[in-house]
Parts: sequence; structure tokens; C-alpha cells
Amino acid sequence: MSIELNEKDFQRDSEFTKALHGESYKKTGLSALMAKSKDASNVAAEGYFKHWDGGVTENDEKKRLGDYSQLTHHYYNLVTDFYEYGWGSSFHFSRYYKGEAFRQATARHEHYLAHKMNLHENMKVLDVGCGVGGPGREITRFTDCEIVGLNNNDYQIERANHYAKKYKLDHKLSYVKGDFMQMDFEPESFDAVYAIEATVHAPVLEGVYSEIYKVLKPGGVFGVYEWVMTDKYDETNPEHRKIAYGIEVGDGIPKMYSRTVAEEALKNVGFEIEYQKDLADVDDEIPWYYPLSGELKYVQTFGDYYTWFRTSRFGRFLTTEAVGFMEKVGIAPKGSKQVTFALEDAAVNLVEGGRQKLFTPMMLYVVRKPETAKD
Repeated sequence: MSIELNEKDFQRDSEFTKALHGESYKKTGLSALMAKSKDASNVAAEGYFKHWDGGVTENDEKKRLGDYSQLTHHYYNLVTDFYEYGWGSSFHFSRYYKGEAFRQATARHEHYLAHKMNLHENMKVLDVGCGVGGPGREITRFTDCEIVGLNNNDYQIERANHYAKKYKLDHKLSYVKGDFMQMDFEPESFDAVYAIEATVHAPVLEGVYSEIYKVLKPGGVFGVYEWVMTDKYDETNPEHRKIAYGIEVGDGIPKMYSRTVAEEALKNVGFEIEYQKDLADVDDEIPWYYPLSGELKYVQTFGDYYTWFRTSRFGRFLTTEAVGFMEKVGIAPKGSKQVTFALEDAAVNLVEGGRQKLFTPMMLYVVRKPETAKD
């Protein structure tokens, strides 16, 4: 795909974002949802769900892989407000400890990645798939580094810029519209790169990893929490494939890959693996999927009851029905309830994948680009 075509695509996306979201980036959660253009939201829903009409077939999988950029763009146009309503501004899972609040766990998970990568002030860091900027804001506060966020969704970039200004971090944070499979940054322009549960949207992991390798300076570090199927996953097992497909549909993923595929992709593009660990497979007393499981026994603080309510199966059911009612009376855009159904199905499969240890959202890799060879 040429740069000229990318520019046309980006212009089209930008215009669609203005038509769909308007000024709703200044709002949050369901209030932002209700501020959308009803007609444009319907177009976004149709644009996303058409990718799943054929189900689990090789031909339809190829179509999703080929149209990964639009699939992901439509997905986050539809779900960003739901994510912020239920989860906050950091769209990722975390490990949880006894006595630790949900927000505290989220921040610690981000700090841990920065620590393992040895991020510090005076470093220029790329955040690949930055979402609405929650992790970047936390990491720049923690390390004082400069962060550039890369995102292919205009609405999320608007929200990220809004938050950066709101919290007076815009001197450290900036955001760029782009495709992580075709980065426009100059080669060797970043000291470090990280990605938190984002590169799973890539159609080919070697593609996004090679782009990251290209923009890293020699000796630079890349840290990633990767979504992968574990070694226990069997692609030929119908139950396993059903779980993986449910995760794909509800999370905007063209194809879930295995841990071995991710590891080999990192090595194939030239990275040297310094650290790797599945942080979901360490026998924590509180499982990473507890916010989706609805198990009240895992709630740690009084403030977490609200998060548990919104993310539990019962809370998701109430949200789905409430959104369905708002859609019926014309308050919420058409297709909103369909989106909540997809998110519900994803949650069920994420929990089941976690319980059977078929899936992990936090396969941590810390890898390095070798120093330039001496003559």
C-alpha cells in the first residue's frame, strides 16, 4: 500500500470521526456514547460486524487479516466509550494482589513494564497502540520520559490529547495517527518502544515487530505485553477454537496467534530476547480475569465494588439492557446493543480461556535491538 493511499485512508477516517463523534471526546463513558451521530454509528457497526458474517472459516479469516486496519479502526470507534465506562482509561488487564485496589494494580502493571525496560528521563519512547493514553500518562509520571503515542483511531487520539492537556502533561506526551504496520517515523529515532495489549491487532506479528525494530536506535529496548494463545491451546480442538474466535470477535482481532509464533517473530526480525514470562501463569491468588468473572470474593477495596459491578456478568447484563433501551428510544446509536453483546461474548471467552490457561493477555517480552556491528 502506498503512502498516497494511506493519506487518503487517514483523511477518510478523520472525516468519519468528526461525523460520528463530534465533540463527544470531551465527555466520558455512556454520556459520550449518547452524543454520537446515530447514522454514522450505524455505519461503523455495519463496517465492523461485516467482518464476522462468515464465522470460523479460512476464507473469512483471510479477509479480516487483509482489512485489519479498518477492522481495528471501526472496532475502537464502537467500543472506546464502553471501555472507559467499565475499565477506565487504561485498556489492559493486570495482576492483582490482596489488599490492592483495581486502579493501583493497573498503575503497578504499567510501572512494572517501565521498570523491566529501564525507562528513565531523557529517553524518547514510542507507545504503539496507545489507546486514549492512560498507560502513557502513568509511565511518563513514573519515569519522566517523553512519550509519542501511535494510534490508527482518530477518536482515541482526540481523547488522549484532551487528557494530556487536562493533566498538564502535553509537554511530555504527543500523539500521531498512523498504521503500526507502516510507520512513518525516521529509522532509529526512538530510545525505547513499548506496546500494551495492542500488537495483537496486527495481521502478521513479524510485520509490526519489524517496524518497531526499524524505528528503534541500535541497543534500544522493546517491551510488550502480548495477547497470545498458550502452549495448551490446540487449533484443531473445536472448543479451543470457539474460545479463540469469541475473543477475536469481541476484541477486534483478525487472528489470535500462539506464544511460539510471537517468540519466533521477535527473533526473526532480529531482536534478542532478554526476558520473557507469562505473568498470567504464576498461580496468583486473585486471577487476572477476576473483574470479568463476577466473583465478588476477589474485590479488595470498597471503591472496587463499583468497578466490579460494571465489569461483572450481572453488571454487563444491566448495561446491555440499558443500552438496548436507550437505542430503542433513540438516545443511543443503532447497533449499540450489538456491540455490548460482542463485548459480553468476549468477556465470557476471555474468562474461560483464562481458567483453562489457553490464553494470556500478558505474555511479557523484553527484547533488545543489537548494537551496530563494529567494522
